Amino acid sequence: MGVTDRVWGALTAILELEDRVVQQSEAIKSQQLKIENLTERVIRLEAQLELLTGAAMVKRLARD
Repeated sequence: MGVTDRVWGALTAILELEDRVVQQSEAIKSQQLKIENLTERVIRLEAQLELLTGAAMVKRLARD
C-alpha cells in the first residue's frame, strides 16, 4: 500500500502542476495581448505627437 500511495500522490502532484502550468500559460497569453494593445496605443500617440510637433513648427515658421 505504501508504494501505491506514493505513486498516487506523485500522479496527483503532476496533475496539479499541469493545471498550474495551464493557468500560467493563459495568464501569459492575456498579458501578451495587453502588452500588444499598449504598444499599439503608444505607436499611435507617438505618431500624433510627431504630426502635432511638425504642424507647430510649420505654423511657427509661417509666422516668422
